Amino acid sequence: MFMRSLYIVIIGVLIVACSKLQQDSNSQTAVRCLEKAETALANDSILQGETLLRKAIQLSEESEDWHTNYIAYQRLAEALSQSNHEEALRLMKTALTIYEQHPDDERNYVILLDYAGTYAAQMAFNTEGSYDEALDFIHRAYNIAEKKQMTDLMCQTLTSLANITWAQENYRQALDFAHQAESTATTDLRPATLQVLARSYLSLNMLDSAETVYRQIDPGDDVHLAYIVQSNLAKITLRRLGATQVEDSVEEAFAQVEDFYYKALEQKDEYYQETLRQEMENQQLEYRSQMYGRTLLLVIIASLIILLAVVMALRYRIRMQEQEKRRLQQEAEYQKTSLHQANEVVAFLQNYILERTEEVKKLYQSGDSLITLTSHEWSEIERTLNAIDGNRFAKIREKYPNLQEDDIRLCILTRLGIGNRTIGNIYCITVSAVQHRKLKLKKEVFGESNPEITLEQVLNSI
Repeated sequence: MFMRSLYIVIIGVLIVACSKLQQDSNSQTAVRCLEKAETALANDSILQGETLLRKAIQLSEESEDWHTNYIAYQRLAEALSQSNHEEALRLMKTALTIYEQHPDDERNYVILLDYAGTYAAQMAFNTEGSYDEALDFIHRAYNIAEKKQMTDLMCQTLTSLANITWAQENYRQALDFAHQAESTATTDLRPATLQVLARSYLSLNMLDSAETVYRQIDPGDDVHLAYIVQSNLAKITLRRLGATQVEDSVEEAFAQVEDFYYKALEQKDEYYQETLRQEMENQQLEYRSQMYGRTLLLVIIASLIILLAVVMALRYRIRMQEQEKRRLQQEAEYQKTSLHQANEVVAFLQNYILERTEEVKKLYQSGDSLITLTSHEWSEIERTLNAIDGNRFAKIREKYPNLQEDDIRLCILTRLGIGNRTIGNIYCITVSAVQHRKLKLKKEVFGESNPEITLEQVLNSI
């Protein structure tokens, strides 16, 4: 017995250790996938980034690495924000839910709220819906950032508020938010803040102010930002000249240039996607190799343990046989006593049913005569069965509160072993209708679709 327990403990420790190793491995792999995804997205490889992010989400959930999990959801939402606004908002709400269940850095909470507000605003803009949800997210983010004096996040949330109010065509309010954002803007956030500030001036037809702000923006290596600046400067010049038709033509030309830009990104993305496929194949081969090695190690360890157990078992075989013999004798005595007690309980309950419940006798009537029971008689039968079966029907009522009273009574009749013909007499229906009701009850209420399992067996398992 001692060696058997030792063997079980050692195997358990090995299994737990391997499980822990696998969990830690998944966590590390999730972090690596997230890092690779961010690199791919930085290189404009959207498809590759999406694939890696979904893999990071799966691995982080398996390893319960919730920080990596909600960050991966956030990055995936950001990657889809241009192509699928609805999905981006759904993913960002999922990230928020995960963070709220497993909070860590409050800065991340502000960032998640800001992203959620941005995507909610995109949805409202595309569907011409309300911006209330978007504003709620951003105001919550700003309040936390202001309370904690996170200057950069204050700037970011104020910029988001300016963008949303601009989309609502409340240009004066947008201008006010943009000015507040500019006063707290850091170097890396300044271009985005100046964009919404200039856009607000332009919408208010304050051309000189808009031009001044646009010329303050330094695109650097950002081709798309350079396009935005140059296209709007061109619009300002044409608007001063009153050349409305030319302005429309220039805008169309810039739109075509932007299409060419995105097509080039797609071609670049295809190249990175092929690279990702090759990397994934290499990772799978490496993973299989590691699993084979671990499996072989476990087999060797298990074989050694079994061999040791066999040797020690042979050494103490006589002693163990004596102990087993005594144990079997004790179990036999215990089972004999238990069986005697159980028979006494069953006999008592059977006598209780025969002597106290005349209602049950009515159910066992033979023939085709109509059987009618009052509500009181049904209650008496159910009370008796609860006393015999450990409150079985009380538990059924609690677990399935939507059960109709007729369904409860059908379960009672089934538990009592009443035949379908007698049940048909009680309900005034045919035998086939009784069988149909039992099948429907078993499948729709108790969720058992196996035709080999009867309603009686389902009730006995409860």
